[in-house]
Amino acid sequence: MADQSIPEARNHGATRGEPGGTTGPTGPTGPTGPLGSENTETAKNTESTTAVEGISRRRLLGTAGATGLVLGAAGAAAGYAAAPSSAATPLTSLGSEQAMFHGKHQPGITTPLQARGHLVAFDLAAGAGRREAAALLRRWSDTARRLMAGEPAGTGDTGVARDAGPSSLTVTFGFGHSFFARTGLDAQRPVALDPLPDFSSDHLDKSRSNGDLWVQIGADDALVAFHALRAIQRDAGTAARIRWQMNGFNRSPGATAHPMTTRNLMGQVDGTRNPKPAEADFAERIFVPEEPESGKGAPAWMANGSYVVVRRIRMLLDDWEGLSLKAQEDVIGRRKSDGAPLSGGSDATETTEMDLEKTDGSGKLAVPINAHARITRPDQNGGAAMVRRPFSYHDGFDADGVPDAGLLFICWQADPLRGFVPVQRKLDRGDALSRFIRHEASGLFAVPGGAAEGEYVGQRLLEG
Repeated sequence: MADQSIPEARNHGATRGEPGGTTGPTGPTGPTGPLGSENTETAKNTESTTAVEGISRRRLLGTAGATGLVLGAAGAAAGYAAAPSSAATPLTSLGSEQAMFHGKHQPGITTPLQARGHLVAFDLAAGAGRREAAALLRRWSDTARRLMAGEPAGTGDTGVARDAGPSSLTVTFGFGHSFFARTGLDAQRPVALDPLPDFSSDHLDKSRSNGDLWVQIGADDALVAFHALRAIQRDAGTAARIRWQMNGFNRSPGATAHPMTTRNLMGQVDGTRNPKPAEADFAERIFVPEEPESGKGAPAWMANGSYVVVRRIRMLLDDWEGLSLKAQEDVIGRRKSDGAPLSGGSDATETTEMDLEKTDGSGKLAVPINAHARITRPDQNGGAAMVRRPFSYHDGFDADGVPDAGLLFICWQADPLRGFVPVQRKLDRGDALSRFIRHEASGLFAVPGGAAEGEYVGQRLLEG
């Protein structure tokens, strides 16, 4: 929920071998603006198609009602009738985009936000140790590599996604604090993985927090994402059991007429002031150095890795929606319509610099002293920075019709004690938004660097 949140970004420019980059049918694309930029998205909007090879325009229009074919005002195709010819021209390039498994960093950190996500944590089975963990990560890495390339998972593939392309699938792996004792690798546990402190807004369910192993799955197609989740779960076999699992979503790429920062379930623009990969100090704030300094608590196996904080944050939507528009904007410190700071004028935009000293005609601060956007600014927190890459979630309604919905908060940093912790501590002391949210689950995981060709994720830890 911080002002440093991540936009729904889809930017051109990454090379095929660049971690987190994607490859489409007309060439490589990827995150040149962030996860990164405050209001940037790769132009993933689907291109209009008025005729498909093998299917006449009349036939397309005649079957639109039965098949769900919709051509929007901008010409974007939201669905299509199955073409009888294998050479049919696709109505969308969405499924063809591919993220790279091998690279300096794991995918799913600076990869642009996907439409669907699954988070799942595992505990090693009783009696399983380092050898079993190594075999599991080897299986998982091979499966992730195959699926991200749009290939079957291997023996026993369920066929759930056989008709789809890669759909920007990413699979990311991390280790929890408890993993190291379970595998006899306590000496290799990073200092940065020490448990997070308690916060006053915590109402944590321990059964849905932490875990030995953590997997993040993201894709622009729901079946592709589920297919990966099922494959990872099946690969665990007898070596590990699921501790908890959560499902999330974002706005679909191409859903807006032009690139826009995504919104959360409170209706607020939620993707402003995220660190940008183009910034000179981005890597040092988000990733462990390639050669970690000895004595700083970062073991060599974490080179090019990152630390992820995962929080399930329930939004108390009935209370929030009962506020007036002005009250909601005062809580956040930004206009709801476009994300512009309240200190800006009528021509201000989301990227207009916030003036923390500006007052209105009555002498009151334009951006209230306890506004969420004011409190979370990096310059108000000693420069604390983190790349936020969340998913929204909705898990139904209770007997009174109260929604169980909110944010799967996911943030990345080189050191959580310098990223997440100072910001959350400050939020604890007086954030106006705290009345409308509740932290219900939490986890901290060490995510090693990407696997080189022929390696599996975590190999330098498990075989070092």
